[in-house]
Amino acid sequence: MTINKKLDGSDLTIAVEGRLDTVTAPALEADLQKALDGAETLTFDFSGLEYISSAGLRVLLSAHRVMSGKGGMKIIHVNEIVKEVFEVTGFTDVLNIQ
Repeated sequence: MTINKKLDGSDLTIAVEGRLDTVTAPALEADLQKALDGAETLTFDFSGLEYISSAGLRVLLSAHRVMSGKGGMKIIHVNEIVKEVFEVTGFTDVLNIQ
C-alpha cells in the first residue's frame, strides 16, 4: 500500500493505492493520527485502491468520527469492488462517498 498526503491549507487529501487490509491498515491509522491535527476537512482519494477489508473500514470509521467534529470527510474515486464492500457493509449510509 502507498499513502500520499497533500495538505492545502486545512484541507487534507490522502490518496491510498494498493490494498487496505489487516496488514496495511495500521500504517494508515498511524499516518492519520499525525495528519488530522491540522486538518479541517479530509478527502480520501481511492482511485488507486484495489481492495478494502474490515480492518480498513475500521480506520475509515475512526477518521469519520474525528472529522465529523470538524469540517467533514469524503471519499472520492471509488472503484466497483470497493464500492460493493461499502454497499454490503452499509458504509454508503454512513460515509460521504462520491
